[in-house]
Amino acid sequence: MEGLPEDMRRTLKEVREKRGWTQRDLGGRLGLTQAHLSGIESGKIVPRYDTLLELVRILDRDLLMVPRALVPVVQSLIRDHLQPEQNGESEERSLYADDEDSTREPRDEV
Repeated sequence: MEGLPEDMRRTLKEVREKRGWTQRDLGGRLGLTQAHLSGIESGKIVPRYDTLLELVRILDRDLLMVPRALVPVVQSLIRDHLQPEQNGESEERSLYADDEDSTREPRDEV
């Protein structure tokens, strides 16, 4: 079996580095060696599901089961959520309605 998909491995590494953690730092939090974590990030090691779940949660992420037909929609939502706003702000935005939108009357959508 091949390792995790390349985009997942890249994201795990980017998030780890964004936190300022080395592989040894993250491995210590998981009870894994630096070499094992390196193998996961390089695709040489396929982690057990429970290890992967713990790894993504320590990095403040989660794994979700999404119906295959909805994957493009979910990816688009995530991409839009992470995209900087037109005015140059690069802060992540909420996926939910703004507070001012919550004061409006609910409306039925067709």
